[in-house]
Amino acid sequence: MANLDQIDLNALRIFDAVVLAGGFTAAADRLGVAKAKISVQIARLEKQLGVALLTRTTRKVLLTDAGRQLHEQCQPYLNGLCEALTDAGRAQSELSGLLRVSASVIHASLSVAPALARFAQLHPHLRIDLRTTDKISDLVSDGIDLSFRMGWLRDSSQRAIQLSQFEQCILASPSYLKKAGTPKVPQDLREHAWIAMSLLPTPLTWKLTDAQGKVETVHMKSRIQVDAPSSLLALMENGAGISVMVEQSAAEAIKAKRLQRLLPDWKLNSGGIYAVLPPGRHVSAKVRAFIDFYRDSLNSG
Repeated sequence: MANLDQIDLNALRIFDAVVLAGGFTAAADRLGVAKAKISVQIARLEKQLGVALLTRTTRKVLLTDAGRQLHEQCQPYLNGLCEALTDAGRAQSELSGLLRVSASVIHASLSVAPALARFAQLHPHLRIDLRTTDKISDLVSDGIDLSFRMGWLRDSSQRAIQLSQFEQCILASPSYLKKAGTPKVPQDLREHAWIAMSLLPTPLTWKLTDAQGKVETVHMKSRIQVDAPSSLLALMENGAGISVMVEQSAAEAIKAKRLQRLLPDWKLNSGGIYAVLPPGRHVSAKVRAFIDFYRDSLNSG
């Protein structure tokens, strides 16, 4: 087993480049060095560790199990080290490099993207990669610096910062209500077509509270389920049934009367808007700066 003082950190950086680029030639182009240097450094690293990290074929380079484990564990620290060295020589007002941000489709379009546009104007040397997905991203494998999530985080071990809260509301289209009737009390919801959001921990069980503090728990039945807020919105607007959405995400549809808010005297539990960070202790200046900027944007809107 090799000690840390025997390992050249530059070899780990080259190994990371080979994995991300998918081959020696592409890694050499990315780093601006000769392909022969890549081969020598990888061979030396494998010899020092006593394991094969890569399997070479005529067409591509594949990770061995040992190589995959090393890369997964080392990449966050390599990224953090690069960011720390960069931050040490640069004032926060001169942010540069690449900021990779992830958010859900609706949240990105309504809130994150406008904030990023203003942030980009303040920092002209900063490059931004906004990735929109309604699936929960693997921050490490996807190379994400910062992810914004709404709701209730299932994994308590995540590095998450709560930035704000949001309210939920029960909605349906006028066309659906004309056909099926309007629920008057929470238990009426059980008799309606419910669209379940499968990303939620309990998509068919909801607790509602009135102004006097009375709590009603309703267990729904669902024929349709969906895994994206954008699709849920489209289904409700087209009369497929009743469901719950974040008030901000449905605000335009409510204003245009494509959706109608139900049971206005009853409230659902509020949720949180979180900034989620990848594993590791170091948080780069650009990430810290945008978290603060976005928090101010949310709380002043």
